[in-house]
Amino acid sequence: MSTCTTGGASGGLAGAYLKKSKPENRQTSANIPTASHTEILTLPLPTVSVGDIVTPQILSAHVDAVFINLRYFQLMSQYSLNINGITRQVDAPPQTPLLWVLRDNLDLPGTKFGCGVGNCGACTVHINGVPTRSCMTPVSTVGRKKVVTIEGLDPQGAHPLQTAWQELDVPQCGYCQTGQIMTAAALLQENPNPTDAEIDDAMSGN
Repeated sequence: MSTCTTGGASGGLAGAYLKKSKPENRQTSANIPTASHTEILTLPLPTVSVGDIVTPQILSAHVDAVFINLRYFQLMSQYSLNINGITRQVDAPPQTPLLWVLRDNLDLPGTKFGCGVGNCGACTVHINGVPTRSCMTPVSTVGRKKVVTIEGLDPQGAHPLQTAWQELDVPQCGYCQTGQIMTAAALLQENPNPTDAEIDDAMSGN
């Protein structure tokens, strides 16, 4: 049995679950649903008050729809984000990774989803100039920090790194290239003349 510790509307606690509107099975390392267009659906469960015991019998009709663990029950919040020098307003659950806010809410698809656990670097963006894994960065932690995506490096896509990338035929499949460019751009911003060892060290996470 599970003890209910969250109150609902005046009529009691409604059962709820987060239904993803897109086919991708997106989850963070904490197993929190992260679809961009999240719909909170209420289910006709009996009225339950705070502190009441929710028995298996009460939940049995909706066992596949109800997330017992309260970390799945998230309310939408509004955030004002500084993205590529422009203030953007978004509504999202607090634990939504910045990656999905950028791609789905703000239509900035240049930042890619790779591993989802911060290992591959495909989702790298700059936050206050620091290369950061956006798949591991909850939108609620961003605040007014300056976020720069691949789209923000140069409006025409003509940043020196992007130009060099094309001239030297760097991309292979191309999927992880935006993350690599963002990591390299952060390195050159901090150190315009890195040694080979410094380049290897900086790019090792991509």
